[in-house]
Amino acid sequence: MNVASIIQKKRDGEHLSDVEITSLINGYANGDVPDYQMSAFAMAVYFQSMNQAETVALTRAMIESGEQLTWPGSAPVVDKHSTGGVGDKVSIPLAPLLACCDVIVPMISGRGLGATGGTLDKLESIRGYRSGLSPDEFRSVINWCGCSIASASKSLAPADRKLYALRDVTATVPSIPLIVASILSKKFAAGVRNLVLDVKWGSGAFMKTLDDARALARRLVDVCDDLGVKATALVTDMNQPLGRMIGNGVEVDESVAVLNNEGPDDVRELMLALAGEALVLAGKESSVDSARERMETFIEYKDAHKKLVEMVSNHGGDLNAKRERGREHHVTAIESGYVTRIETSRLGLAVIEMGGGRKQMGDQINYNTGIETLVRMGDKIEKGQKLATVFCDSDAASLAVNLVGAAYGISPDQPEGRPLITDRITNQ
Repeated sequence: MNVASIIQKKRDGEHLSDVEITSLINGYANGDVPDYQMSAFAMAVYFQSMNQAETVALTRAMIESGEQLTWPGSAPVVDKHSTGGVGDKVSIPLAPLLACCDVIVPMISGRGLGATGGTLDKLESIRGYRSGLSPDEFRSVINWCGCSIASASKSLAPADRKLYALRDVTATVPSIPLIVASILSKKFAAGVRNLVLDVKWGSGAFMKTLDDARALARRLVDVCDDLGVKATALVTDMNQPLGRMIGNGVEVDESVAVLNNEGPDDVRELMLALAGEALVLAGKESSVDSARERMETFIEYKDAHKKLVEMVSNHGGDLNAKRERGREHHVTAIESGYVTRIETSRLGLAVIEMGGGRKQMGDQINYNTGIETLVRMGDKIEKGQKLATVFCDSDAASLAVNLVGAAYGISPDQPEGRPLITDRITNQ
């Protein structure tokens, strides 16, 4: 294999064969292809993209680069994945909620990418929570409580494990084929056969336009179809944060609130919509509406909350241990009017500046930092009114406050509202 020639071929916009893609991925997984060459390949893909056949080959090669899990018994295996957003904590309450519905949820999740937070980083703000489980430990947790949210083990899609971290620090995250292969390789290697996808668009997403998000959703669903997996994608709005809290520990607190019937309406609505689609794919419900009724009962009677406590405990964590927050710093409006714009990615970057995310591979996370947003798009506000609260104990608080303040656009005219769920794409 001549790695440089494969990079050159893709750089020049040519299509790669299945053999070339498989050889490159296998070489990267076993250490024969160094990071600097894979970085060059990722950048070539970023600029030249890949067609459907190449994307399927890339996904399959990543799946086959390591162990593939199977699940005995008749219970359907389902999962959900989000393409990443600011304040998106839906996976945390959704997994235990689905597990209450007689399905298996082996959720392989990731860490923060760019300005968006990572589910694993959030869960690790829980005292004692271990996200790095061996395949046997992963199976044990799922056999015990029906769900687990963990990182991919070293043996599960190892090529993606390496490339995922590399993309975050080489500005190659928003590439449709790389996103598709990364998401699906982990899911399929974990044995998932029914997958619901939350594809976000807007200022806080990797896909900035609705057209790009639809293209990504379509590619995800089509690759699932080619690989024999049932899939539905919801295209959702990320032009403002999801929920009120942004960060790690603060988002876990909000996730718990959702399962206690106390959380923000938008988080609850999206959780129920995605979980409902998953149950329909798995054949557990005939419609999203009937699935919703069933799940609302599990929330009302705290079954889903108990399942979350059980899952966290099986990961070695204590959900009831208090999660500390940094000192409060208030962000106020400099004029009166309506909130017409939220540059949501600025809010995510503010969390990173406070240590709540990574600037480079290996950075340690400060779980006590975060932001509470107090206004939404379309809200009427007065000069001096609080827009947000920043939680931070370090000197980065001042920079974070400035970033948060600059994220809000205020105008005399009230903007039109937008639906949270913009589109639905399925292969069923």
